[in-house]
Amino acid sequence: MQLQGKKIMLGVTGSIAAYKSAFLTRLLVKEGASVKVIMTPLAREFITPVTLATLSCNTVLCDFFSHDDGAWNSHVELGIWADLFLCAPASANTMARMAHGVCDNLLLTTYLSARCPVMLAPAMDLDMWQHPATRDNTEKLLSRGNIILEPSTGELASGLSGKGRMEEPEIILEKIKTFFAGSGDPGKSDYRPLKGRKVLVTAGPTHEPIDPVRYIGNQSSGKMGYAIAEELAGKGAEVILVSGPVPVLTGHPNIKLVKVKTAGEMLRECLQWFPGCTACIMAAAVADYTPVIAEDRKLKRGSSNFTLEMKPTPDILKELGSIRSKDQVIAGFALESENEKENARKKLKNKNLDFIVLNSLQEGDCFNSDTNKISIIASDGSEADYEMKPKAAVAADIVGYLLSLMARIRPAESENAI
Repeated sequence: MQLQGKKIMLGVTGSIAAYKSAFLTRLLVKEGASVKVIMTPLAREFITPVTLATLSCNTVLCDFFSHDDGAWNSHVELGIWADLFLCAPASANTMARMAHGVCDNLLLTTYLSARCPVMLAPAMDLDMWQHPATRDNTEKLLSRGNIILEPSTGELASGLSGKGRMEEPEIILEKIKTFFAGSGDPGKSDYRPLKGRKVLVTAGPTHEPIDPVRYIGNQSSGKMGYAIAEELAGKGAEVILVSGPVPVLTGHPNIKLVKVKTAGEMLRECLQWFPGCTACIMAAAVADYTPVIAEDRKLKRGSSNFTLEMKPTPDILKELGSIRSKDQVIAGFALESENEKENARKKLKNKNLDFIVLNSLQEGDCFNSDTNKISIIASDGSEADYEMKPKAAVAADIVGYLLSLMARIRPAESENAI
């Protein structure tokens, strides 16, 4: 039983495909999962709570309060309990409400409270699925990290034939197994929102040589930049990762790794790749100064003080900001120890960025840690503060923000349309 011990919150909405949720519940329980079911009021018109309660071995929830004793069904506790929130079927109405933060039933309030990944299996008529409003809502949900399982093509309840059928329970089960095994993306490739897009990412420090064995550098581990590259690649992007010297590895087939050492080398590579990119996220901690003279022989210890003359390194972020096109999205990072947001806003404006990711040294060692706490400040003045998270989760937040921004200023090409 591959799902032994997994806790799955199954949301059932008002769709003729709700009958499939009975088969899905049975399959999940047989695989060892603990299943709790939340139904929307309209879902009860298609399948009874008794059926799902019997199959799940748990009381089916629908209302905020029990009509018998007034007991409260806590959406917060439900959101914390689950390892996966699965909405199957997900109607066009429920997806629209999720996308816009409407929470007028127990299923939706639990969705907004969920701390776990969310997976949606849409079910609707083909014209509803293809409608621009549904496409926009789906893009919003994808940009926030929701997993959407592409509906299949076939005969629909309307009598028409086309895309809109909820995926079959057996296939959904396999995708859930894939998700928990961490062996791939449970969503189909058509739903990679960055498919066909090229994104430039920089990562790690630069090493500015003093002599053949010594350099000026910093403590950047490269973990944040590599996590961003992996997240982008997982969303379908072709990633150009220009990396300073770090021990971090990546083997994702969508990532082209370009290794550099100095700020000058990083600038050269960025100028080469940036014009062909849709977006750029500059996560590298580029040295601000480099020695005026790099000795070709190792400097020997002397008996007197040693003075090293330094000059500014090229400002890579400002260079790219000055040559960007109106369709390109560009983001940078700011590491500050005082007046954090004020300094970050100045950098955002001076370098012509769309948004900037702020790290604070007051929150600990963001360089060497596997976690990070960030704020994102946008050029329109808006701000978003995030909790301390593993860097992979931080990367998902950053890429999600990028996706939402790209959806507003550069709509997907038709070949990538949902």
